[in-house]
Amino acid sequence: MPITTCIFDAYGTLFDVAAAARQAAQEPAHAKLRETWAEVAAHWRLKQLQYTWLRAVMDQHADFWGVTQNGLDWALEAAGLQGDAALRQRLLDLYWELQCYPEVPEMLAALRTGGRQTAILSNGSPAMLDGAVRSAGIAHVLDDILSVESVGVFKPDSRVYDLVGARFGCAPEEVLFVSSNGWDAAAASCYGFRTAWVNRAGEPVDRLPWTPDTILSDLTTIPAEAGL
Repeated sequence: MPITTCIFDAYGTLFDVAAAARQAAQEPAHAKLRETWAEVAAHWRLKQLQYTWLRAVMDQHADFWGVTQNGLDWALEAAGLQGDAALRQRLLDLYWELQCYPEVPEMLAALRTGGRQTAILSNGSPAMLDGAVRSAGIAHVLDDILSVESVGVFKPDSRVYDLVGARFGCAPEEVLFVSSNGWDAAAASCYGFRTAWVNRAGEPVDRLPWTPDTILSDLTTIPAEAGL
């Protein structure tokens, strides 16, 4: 069955989650971050994800913005920067303006030109996602932005993936689901989507019963994966 709909995770897939810490570290006011920004960015992302998984299995949902702040607080304390309120606020402000990866606009435009439906499916709250999409200037090449807030549970709960068929009226086999998270791609494969894992860091494949259909180093060839 041909691909009709291309669905993208947001953070780490379309948007560079390390960009906030990297940019803040370059600013004179936050010189203390220069030596540890990469560690802070990695810990921030890891804790953000871990907290979503824990909340999902414990049935204790919270807005993703609160989870994002919790993850940052852990990361800053781990780096010995927990007392810097100005740095914390700057990092949070920058998270609403994350840069997209350089190949993203052209890739999404090619999908739309080729007649594919395109959307984001993310743990992010609607306001966070709208801010990132506007900042990146990619709203015109997306058909929709789908947030887990409409079902009140984080990925990889199947109710999140159900949002795609409900919105676009497509069968799972018609969907190419793209994520930078190996576990997300694996779960989407289990659900029935065709999947592409964008493995920019060259990480090993997760030891799960399901594996991505395709592993890529960036998003450049997604139109070809969609049959264009």
